[in-house]
Amino acid sequence: MWFAGPARRAPVAGRPAALRPGFQLQRGMRVGLFGGSFNPPHAGHAHVAETAKRRLNLDRVIWLVSPQNPLKSRHETADLAERIALTQAIANEPGMIVSDLETRLGSAYTIDTIRWLKARFPGVKFVWIMGADSLATFHRWRGWTQIMREVPVAVVSRPWISLKSRFSPAARRFAAHRLAPHQARMLADRRPPAWAFLFGRFNFLSSTLLRERLRRPRS
Repeated sequence: MWFAGPARRAPVAGRPAALRPGFQLQRGMRVGLFGGSFNPPHAGHAHVAETAKRRLNLDRVIWLVSPQNPLKSRHETADLAERIALTQAIANEPGMIVSDLETRLGSAYTIDTIRWLKARFPGVKFVWIMGADSLATFHRWRGWTQIMREVPVAVVSRPWISLKSRFSPAARRFAAHRLAPHQARMLADRRPPAWAFLFGRFNFLSSTLLRERLRRPRS
């Protein structure tokens, strides 16, 4: 019922050692991984990244701009270079890194990207970051149970969907591994599976809403 297909044991990129990720991380760092199409990026995305960075005591947050989300329509996705430029304008707080790593790797799935990063940067404490809207559909991702067992996961509250997401298949499947709110700050140090739901102020912007506004004819 909740199985999204098998995950590969190794990244699909061929020879990862020959690639340069475009950023450098040091052993012992706490690093958040925030993936998405960012089509377009908006203040709601920045709210999720900044909340996770502050609440989890992260050294860096890497925005992984996906070349193409397998669950979304290709014709509705803007050009990668445009999305990266817009994301760089939004992710302007200290410690934020905007990356085209998944394009460099040829990686279509989060699980492959995470495994490559763990192999490339041993000793770095990675945490996957998502909004509550992503948790609601997380069980549709390729290898979602493997993701939960590869890295700790932080879920940041989002309007309208937060209550539904806390009763999603993924939340129920891993209910026993959810940290209490006062434990969230140490999430990066936990052995997966471990996840935390971070409550905070709501930001009501969404990429879907922004695309709809852009499509409306001017009066």
